[in-house]
Amino acid sequence: MKTGLQLYNTLTRKKELFKPLNAPHVGMYVCGPTVYSDVHLGNCRTFISFDLIFRYLKYSGYKVRYVRNITDAGHLEGDRDEGDDKFAKRAKLEQLEPMEIVQKYTLGFHDVLRMFNTLPPSIEPTATGHIIEQIEMIKEILANGYAYETDGTIYFDVEKYSKTYNYTILTNRNLEDMLANTRELDGQDEKRGRLDFALWIKAKPETLMKWASPWGLGFPGWHIECSAMSAKYLGQEFDIHGGGMDLAATHHTNEIAQSEACSHVQPARYWMHTNMLTVNGARMSKSAGNGFLPGELFTGNHPLLDRGYSPMTVKFFMLQAHYRSTLDFSNEALDASEKGFRRLMNAFGLLDKLSASAESDFDIEAIHQNCIKAMDDDFNSPVVIAELFEATRIINSVYDGKAKISAVALEQLKQLMNDFVLDIFGLKDEDTSNTELNDVLEMVIDIRKSAKENKDYATSDKIRLGLQSMGIQLKDSKEGTTWSKSG
Repeated sequence: MKTGLQLYNTLTRKKELFKPLNAPHVGMYVCGPTVYSDVHLGNCRTFISFDLIFRYLKYSGYKVRYVRNITDAGHLEGDRDEGDDKFAKRAKLEQLEPMEIVQKYTLGFHDVLRMFNTLPPSIEPTATGHIIEQIEMIKEILANGYAYETDGTIYFDVEKYSKTYNYTILTNRNLEDMLANTRELDGQDEKRGRLDFALWIKAKPETLMKWASPWGLGFPGWHIECSAMSAKYLGQEFDIHGGGMDLAATHHTNEIAQSEACSHVQPARYWMHTNMLTVNGARMSKSAGNGFLPGELFTGNHPLLDRGYSPMTVKFFMLQAHYRSTLDFSNEALDASEKGFRRLMNAFGLLDKLSASAESDFDIEAIHQNCIKAMDDDFNSPVVIAELFEATRIINSVYDGKAKISAVALEQLKQLMNDFVLDIFGLKDEDTSNTELNDVLEMVIDIRKSAKENKDYATSDKIRLGLQSMGIQLKDSKEGTTWSKSG
C-alpha cells in the first residue's frame, strides 16, 4: 500500500498527503447524474476523472468503496427550491411516467460510461431508494434545532447553523456578500432567511413523485439525498467526496451543512472537484449553442464538429489535461489526440513482437517511477502520458532494430504499458475488435510476402501503396510485417 499520494483538497485549497481514516480501506463518494436527460460531457469528464482516481487507488493497494449516486427525485430547476421538478417536466414532454424517464436515461448513462470503459462504482444508490434515510436525517436536523417546518415543507436554517459552523468553509466566500447578492424574500416566501434551502418539499396535488412523511406527502430536496446516502454507505465521516466544480458553491456547501447539523461531523476529509469544459475558448453550455452530447461527439453530428471521434480518442483527450484544469474542445485538439492515441496503441500492439538482446539501451524502471511520481502528484495524467510517449519511442526504436532491450527491461516495459495504459487509464485498442479487417489484411500481407519472395516488387509496392492510400501503414522487420492505421 502506497503512502506518498498527494491530492488537492478544495476544503483547504492546497495539496495534502492522503491519509485514509481506516487504511487500507478508502471511502469515496461522487455525486452522480440527475437522470432526466442524456448525460452531458461535463458529467463524463467528472466520471472519467474519478474512474482514474478509483483505478489508481486500487492499483496502489487500497481497498476502495466507491459510491456514486443516481439522482432520480427531488431536483428542481432552480437552486432556490423553485421551478418545476425536472423529472415531472420531462415526463410531461415525452408523455411518459417519471420513472420511465429515470429508467431511460439511467440506461443511457450506463451505456455511455461503458463506451468510455469506466469501471462501475462499488455501490450506485438512488434517491428514491433511500427516502427513509433522508426522512430520518431531516428529523435529526430538526431535533438539533437547525431546521424548521413551514406548512409541510422543511427548510434548513442557514443563519442558525452559521452561528456555530462555517457555512462557506468549502468555497471561502464571505457570508455577508452572499446575503447581499441574494434577492430579498417576498411576502409570499415561506423561508425565514435568504440562504435557507429545502430539506423536504410539500407536494402539490398534481405532484407525481411524492412520499409519506411526518410532515405530510412530499419529496426530498436535492442536497439531502447525498448526505443521507454517503452516511449510510461510508459513515458519518469518510475519505473523499468528489464532483464537478459547479457543485461546490451550492450542492456541496449544503451537504456539509446538513451533515454537520445532523452528526456534528464534517463528512469528508478531502473534497475534490473537476474543472469545466470549454469549446474554442468559450464555456460549454446549452444556452450558448456550443454544448454537445457524447453521442454527437462520437458521430460528428453537430455544427461545431468536422467529424466524429471514437470514445477512446475522447477519453485520451480528456486524460491529456489535468482534472483540475479547464479542458478546451476543438476539432484541431481532437485530431491531435486521435493521432496520439493511435501512436500509443500501435506501439502497444508491437510489444509481443519485440526481441530481447543481451544488453539494453534504456532504463525502463526510471520511466515507471516517473509515472508513479506523476500520479502521486494529484493524479497528474498529462505527465504520465508524456512518459508513455517516451515508452512508445523506445518500442518503435527496438522494433525497427535501431536500439536494443534486454529481457528484463522488456518485461518491465510490458508491465509499464499494461499498468498505465490498460489498468490505470482504462484505455483499449478499438481496432482489436475488428477481426474481419485483421484477417483480410493478414491475407493481403501473405500475398505481398509471396510477391517479394518471387522478386515481383511491382506487385509488392502496389499493395503497400494501395493500403497506404486507404490509411493502412505496413511495417517490415526481420520478424515479419505488421500493419497499423496511419496517424
